[in-house]
Amino acid sequence: MLVLDHIAVAATDLAAGAQAVGAKLGLALQPGGQHPHMGTHNRLMSLGPDYLEVIAIDPEGATPAQPRWFDLDRFTGAPRATTWICRCDDLEAALAHAPPGTGRPWDLARADLRWRMGVPEDGILPFDGLFPALIQWQGSAHPAPRLTDLGARLVGLTLFSPQASALRAALAPLITDTRISVVEAPLPRMEARIATPNGEVVL
Repeated sequence: MLVLDHIAVAATDLAAGAQAVGAKLGLALQPGGQHPHMGTHNRLMSLGPDYLEVIAIDPEGATPAQPRWFDLDRFTGAPRATTWICRCDDLEAALAHAPPGTGRPWDLARADLRWRMGVPEDGILPFDGLFPALIQWQGSAHPAPRLTDLGARLVGLTLFSPQASALRAALAPLITDTRISVVEAPLPRMEARIATPNGEVVL
């Protein structure tokens, strides 16, 4: 089974994106780091057992040989939740049960963090990016326990999809998190509802 690990909020500029998300939540994001293999960088916020990352293309990073993860090469507009990431114990087995195009395994690292992740060759996850990215952490190191808990919690993740029935069917045998709902809609998008000490916010 998959477990929701974190939510990615895409931005065209990391500093501006982190400032906008922090202002909306009324909470400050913490430093993250660079992803040299993908030419991206991020900032992070605790969601208790989960976490949130604001991620953008690193203008000082190298351009990868394939499209970047999370469809960042095509991202435009205001910062918004675009990807959810689920962890698993066996990445190859999880990918074998996932829809075609969920990705091939990459071995990745940042500082002392080590993980393996399914990265689609075209950068786009199935169901117009609404199927989760799959991650397998290596060892005990994980970002969530290292982040300052500011009282924010993910209370709901709504996936709006023109293929809602098929997406529900693809997710049903893999994850049972009651915070996740799939809604029929003409265009694909997602909304992350986050409870904060300042009230509930939708990203």
